Amino acid sequence: MNPLSMLAAFYREGGPFMHFILATGVVIIAIAVERFIVLSKAAGIDGKRLANDIAAAIQKGDLNNARRISQTSSAPAAQVAQAMLISGGDESRVQAAADDAATLALPSLSRRLPHLAVLANVATLLGLLGTIQGLMQAFAAVGAADPSQRSAFLASGIATALNTTAFGLVIAVPTLLVHGWLVSMVESVVEQVDEVAVRVGRALSAVANSAAARPAAPAQGQVVAMPPRAVTPLAQPAPARGPLASQGGAQ
Repeated sequence: MNPLSMLAAFYREGGPFMHFILATGVVIIAIAVERFIVLSKAAGIDGKRLANDIAAAIQKGDLNNARRISQTSSAPAAQVAQAMLISGGDESRVQAAADDAATLALPSLSRRLPHLAVLANVATLLGLLGTIQGLMQAFAAVGAADPSQRSAFLASGIATALNTTAFGLVIAVPTLLVHGWLVSMVESVVEQVDEVAVRVGRALSAVANSAAARPAAPAQGQVVAMPPRAVTPLAQPAPARGPLASQGGAQ
C-alpha cells in the first residue's frame, strides 16, 4: 500500500469529524501564510543600520537626507523615524510623534495571531469529540451486532477514535509552533521600533542642545551695538622747573 492510499484510508476511517478538523487546518494555513508575508515585509530592514544612517545624517545637520533615508522603506521602524523627523519640534513633540506613529503601525502586526492559538485548541477538541464518537459507535456496535461481526465493528469504532485524535494533534501541534514563531517576529519588529526611536530622539536632542548653546548670528542688515569704550583721563602736565620757578619761590 502506497503512502497516498494509507492517508486516504486514515482519513476515511476517521469519521465525520475529520472534515471539521481539515477545515480548521485550512483556515490555520491561510492565516499563517498571510501573517508571515506581512511580518516579513515589516522585519525586512536592518533596524540598527537604519538608525545609524539617520543619526549620522542628523549629526551632520542634513535633515533632508535623514528624511530621505526614512522614506526608503514602509516598515514600522522607518515610519516612526519619519514621523519624528517631520515633527520638527522640541523633545516632547518628537516623543509624542514617535508614540503616535508606533501606535498606528504596530497593532496591525499582531492582528489575527490570537486566532492561531484558538484554532489549535479547536482542532484538539474536535479530535476529542471524534474520539468520543468513535468509542460510542464501537460500544453500540458490539451490543447490537452479530457475534461474528462484533470484532469488525469494534475495530472500526476504535479506528475512528484514534484517527480523529491523531489528526487533531497533527493540526494543533504545528499550529502552536507557528504561532510562537510569528509572535517572536512581532517582538523583533517592536524592538527595532524602540531602538530607532531612542537613537533618532537622542540625535535630534543633541543637535537641538548644540544649536541652543551656540550664539545667534546677527541677521542681514541688522546693526550690532558695540559696547562703550572706557575713556582714559588725560594726565595733568607737571609744573615747570626753571629760573622763573625759583624766582617765584624767592619772592
